[in-house]
Amino acid sequence: MNRGEFLRQAGAVMAVLAGLPAARAQKYPGGPIRLIVPFPPGGGTDILARIVTQAITESRGWTFVIDNKPGAGGTLGIDQLVRAAPDGLTFGVGQTANLAVAPSLYTKLPYQPAVNLAPVAAIATQPNVLVVRAESPYKSFAEFISAARSAKSSLTLGSPGTGTIGHLAGEMLARRAGFKILHVPYKGTGPALTDAISGQLDFVLTTPPGVMALLKAGKLRALAVTSTRRLAALPSVPTVAESGFEGFVAEDWKALVAPAGTPAPMLATLNEAMNEALQNKALAAKLEAEGSAAMGGTGAELAALMKSEIDRWGEAVRVSGAKAE
Repeated sequence: MNRGEFLRQAGAVMAVLAGLPAARAQKYPGGPIRLIVPFPPGGGTDILARIVTQAITESRGWTFVIDNKPGAGGTLGIDQLVRAAPDGLTFGVGQTANLAVAPSLYTKLPYQPAVNLAPVAAIATQPNVLVVRAESPYKSFAEFISAARSAKSSLTLGSPGTGTIGHLAGEMLARRAGFKILHVPYKGTGPALTDAISGQLDFVLTTPPGVMALLKAGKLRALAVTSTRRLAALPSVPTVAESGFEGFVAEDWKALVAPAGTPAPMLATLNEAMNEALQNKALAAKLEAEGSAAMGGTGAELAALMKSEIDRWGEAVRVSGAKAE
């Protein structure tokens, strides 16, 4: 082999080797993506996670494995997420409770959202719906408030966990309206709603996805929503604000987050896939039908949202006096 031929073949080999990293990058994720959902199956967070990952699967062909890790208002699942390897194959769905409320609520929170998590993208925002069992004597929100004020004992409030928006919204409403509640925390929405249906709870405040099917089945009755405007999915249900409590708003947002240290290109790829899914009209309509509003945006915008919400809900925690170990 002459020198020219040797150099030509060597150059070809080097070109192939140089192209290998790019080829590997194009194949990302190269396997299933584990998505930690810090609440049980069937709740608002779980339903939303499955809707958006299905949309990404349909557009990108990726496989997601939903890993439900409920407990402690969603903080147990997020704690597991921050301990996961930052390899771009493990992500989680955080929300207002475990990303914004928890830093003020827990005396020994094992993670700091701004330090131990990498923000990927905001997913959607959801208000809470105040629901009672179908056989409840409360036919309207006004009747509910009137009865609560005159009750000799505390009304039992079920929520997906201490420090969740369902819990704090109930505390804020009780303080504003002048009645007493006994908060009963659960590991997720499903168990709380089961007890509400059986009459063991007076009311539950939770996000729409977890209750829509039960409302349609006639097992629960919706009395009010905590958004600024009525929901398209529940047009006959008034807002708390329009029912004598001007300015009352309590909305929950969900976001895609990753362990700190996850490579930036992988975060960017997931951000792109999430925004692509959320901009799909069919998905947006599906979210609206179950009471959510698509968000999206950059990781930096999510980081700014988390910071502002930590300040906002920190004040709500202090006013409510709620604390958790």
